[in-house]
Amino acid sequence: MTTVPQPRPAAELSADEARRIALRAQGFLGAPDRRGGVRGVLRHLGAVQLDTISVLARSHELIPYARLGAVGRTTVEDAYWTQTHAFEYWSHAACILPVEEWPHFAFRRRAYRTRPHWGHELADSAYDAVIKQLRAEGPQTATELGGAKNKGEWWDWSESKVAVERALMYGEVVCVERRGWKRVYDLAERAVPAALLHDELDDAECVRRLVRQAGEALGVGTRADIADYHRLKAEQFDAVVADSGLVPVTVAGWSKPAWADPAALASEPRGRHRTTLLSPFDSLIWERARTERIFGFTHRLEAYVPKQKRVHGYFAMPLLAGGKLLGRVDPAREGRTLVARQVSLDTPKAVEPMARALREAAEWVGCDAVRVEQVNRPELAAALVAALD
Repeated sequence: MTTVPQPRPAAELSADEARRIALRAQGFLGAPDRRGGVRGVLRHLGAVQLDTISVLARSHELIPYARLGAVGRTTVEDAYWTQTHAFEYWSHAACILPVEEWPHFAFRRRAYRTRPHWGHELADSAYDAVIKQLRAEGPQTATELGGAKNKGEWWDWSESKVAVERALMYGEVVCVERRGWKRVYDLAERAVPAALLHDELDDAECVRRLVRQAGEALGVGTRADIADYHRLKAEQFDAVVADSGLVPVTVAGWSKPAWADPAALASEPRGRHRTTLLSPFDSLIWERARTERIFGFTHRLEAYVPKQKRVHGYFAMPLLAGGKLLGRVDPAREGRTLVARQVSLDTPKAVEPMARALREAAEWVGCDAVRVEQVNRPELAAALVAALD
């Protein structure tokens, strides 16, 4: 294994400075960019993760809500899809990405052409038929293209579904909206602005841009933090970081070298902290090791853990308040009541911000009451209920 020489750090940061830089970079410290709105959040983060789970709302709605407050859910969808301001692709996971980043994922589209992500067998004729139908009939769902599934398990995709998903991976097709959570596909040549569509950068240029963008979105991070943002390989990061524009820094208490966005070092992170509930898929807490290092908080999505083995609940949402993660809640909705099925409070100081975050979330999703079912520290339950009144 080749050791990559490290240049002299440009700055030495305390752990607290690194935490505040990360919070500001992710949009949780300082005044939110309300003029930029949802599109501004997307452009700055560079990727908003998608997921099928919907409790309060789907994760791609929770991301701008956490930063901007009670932005309308229709406003969120329109910001992503109207006039093709975004496209879906594989970044950290399945993500909504700013359409301006289309050229920078050319390296991944090329890689998928040599090694398709899905292992299904597919006849050339099936692929060609899907492209021909989209060209003739315009945007369509997989069902409209011939059916999404065969008669087997959920993974038993039909030929047309395999074909259109492969075309999406190759960049010949894009998802132009979600309709009832179904992807609506169209030809990239119609949906992506021409100035971006054919701007095929080489792999190094693509990766260099994504490393820089991830560094800007994180503020400061280790190699693993920054590479993980768009699921880049360590060797890809190593090959471009020196020319990415990020600067090496040291952070007290961090055992690994780090890099920072120079703009994040230019001024002290100040301003109002946001109090909110975070989606488990929020990019502030994507990487568990980073979350533990910065916040001293262990975060794990337990939706796919057997019920009897869950510690914090199905869709436990961390509470961010005062720039720290102070607890979490597993929410649900029953009519116009937001139910806090399981509340975990790390300290008595979390009671008031948890109540505030629950009230705001309830109002956002159209609930007019909050019911608390279980609190990990029973001695704090009465205070939480009182704070909600």
